[in-house]
Amino acid sequence: MSAQAPSAVILIRATSFVPNPATAADNAFQSDAPEGQSDHTTAEKALQEMDRLAAALRDAGVRVHVFDDDDHTRPDSVFPNNWVSTHAGGTVAVYPMYASNRRHERRHDVLEMLKSEYRVQAIVDYSGLEPDGIFLEGTGAMVLDHVSRVAYTARSHRADVAVLERFCTDFNYEPMAFDAVDSDGVPVYHTNVIACIGTDVAMIALEMIPDEARREQVRERLAVTGRTIVELTEEQIREFAGNAVELCGRTPEGRRRYVMAMSARARRSLRPEQVAAIEESCEIVAVEIPTIELAGGSVRCMIAGVHLDHRPEELPEPGENVVAINEDNPITPDGRFVAKDYV
Repeated sequence: MSAQAPSAVILIRATSFVPNPATAADNAFQSDAPEGQSDHTTAEKALQEMDRLAAALRDAGVRVHVFDDDDHTRPDSVFPNNWVSTHAGGTVAVYPMYASNRRHERRHDVLEMLKSEYRVQAIVDYSGLEPDGIFLEGTGAMVLDHVSRVAYTARSHRADVAVLERFCTDFNYEPMAFDAVDSDGVPVYHTNVIACIGTDVAMIALEMIPDEARREQVRERLAVTGRTIVELTEEQIREFAGNAVELCGRTPEGRRRYVMAMSARARRSLRPEQVAAIEESCEIVAVEIPTIELAGGSVRCMIAGVHLDHRPEELPEPGENVVAINEDNPITPDGRFVAKDYV
């Protein structure tokens, strides 16, 4: 199985979704709901779109964990990849968030699910950096090459280089930071809207990196991995073509099935030769999510991949030491009872 493509994902079913006014200032991809459309209608449409994505991923054989969110103060909670990421070997990272009304999207129940169903060794929490004004919004801010251990990162309010380097030290990644801007000179708010790295293919808008030398360094770093590079235009980025993610599903017969999940809008923006390049290694699964895309993110933003080892369905029988300490009145080797006078 590819280390790049997780076989399980986390989705948040947000019942109070609306484009977040607190993030509009630096998110050039964000737009308002249609004039006259109520918040209730917007939220209902978004729920239907989220359910369509969950169904499409399950049909592709991907394990999908869905968490409901009824909190109306979390309009962007449908994008969990900004606050949590998981890593092979059993480590989970929790991130500092730029918008103050996004910081309580972090959820204890999601972390508890990961610990109970997957092998989690440690949780590294960077959220304590928020009072210092230092932010790194997870796999929105970073596009991770899990195989070659590179963290591609467009500098922004949401991606501080200092915490990027700290993450890379902790998780053994090479930081590759660069500036990325649109044709109006506006910095790209999240790296994952301009780049996607799969097992054998990478999609990226290299033209949005203004420094030519750095642009070529990024190109070469991707090329040396042997991946096919699909270069996207800024117009395609506006259609969320870069906001995709490769996942590992299963066919009904149980064989591996690599899919590239993206929105239908993103799929329509791709040229035939780009589609052919992607489909040499994985099939495209495209879902219509126009309402959720109003918030400035697309399918990749909605998915927190699970790169952890799943716990076996049947756990081994506990050893005699474990059995002993679970007894009501265990006897220690020296013959004494271990008192249980606590509640």
